[in-house]
Amino acid sequence: KANPDVDFAIVDYAYDAPADNLKGLVFNTGEPAFMAGYAAASLSQTGKVGTFGGAKIPSVTAFMEGFAQGVKYHNEKKGTNVEVLGWNSETQDGQFIPGASPFEDLAGGKRVADTLVSQGADVILPVAGPAGEGGLQAAQASGGKVVGMWVDTDGYVSMPSYSSIIATSVGKAMDVAVFEAIKASKEGTFNNEVYVGTLENEGAYLAPFHDFDSKVSAETKAELEQIKADIISGAIKIEA
Repeated sequence: KANPDVDFAIVDYAYDAPADNLKGLVFNTGEPAFMAGYAAASLSQTGKVGTFGGAKIPSVTAFMEGFAQGVKYHNEKKGTNVEVLGWNSETQDGQFIPGASPFEDLAGGKRVADTLVSQGADVILPVAGPAGEGGLQAAQASGGKVVGMWVDTDGYVSMPSYSSIIATSVGKAMDVAVFEAIKASKEGTFNNEVYVGTLENEGAYLAPFHDFDSKVSAETKAELEQIKADIISGAIKIEA
């Protein structure tokens, strides 16, 4: 409001009544997280998968809830009984890193992940920013017994030292969203309508399986493609 001639864009936040020169850039991560949950359930050997967050805020819990719904969908469609540790869809609560700076507490992330592993989880989705690396450390230390997943970026690329244990990632195309906001400002078409990244507009995505490609069956890959199409069409609704 103090600088009406300057365009502003903010990542991961959307105002209910934004100023004319303020654009929120948010991402429906529940959509690709649903796919990740389905994939996790298909990969699990113990029948238990886990997730944890840095803090109980919407930009974190959207991943966790979508993930849990994807596992539930796998159970319904495939007759499995895979359990989600670290998140309860009924209570909308779960496992978070305690402390004043949870997103920076890598050791805290590892402690939470180790707890999930000790409870039987063999696929872990950390949603905790830099502290999520603790989840990847726990997976790496398991000697191949635990699989990790990543969020925001394709962890295979952004966390290369853990590439061998990252099955896939739930990504946000922040680069695309920010670029488009800058482009609109430059071209004079900038507005304050919230940008929502989705599977349909490729603003949110499930990353490739990379080294795990041969471990994911052709059947599961086909099912994931159908799930993506059903989410885009609205046949599957993500309540996250």
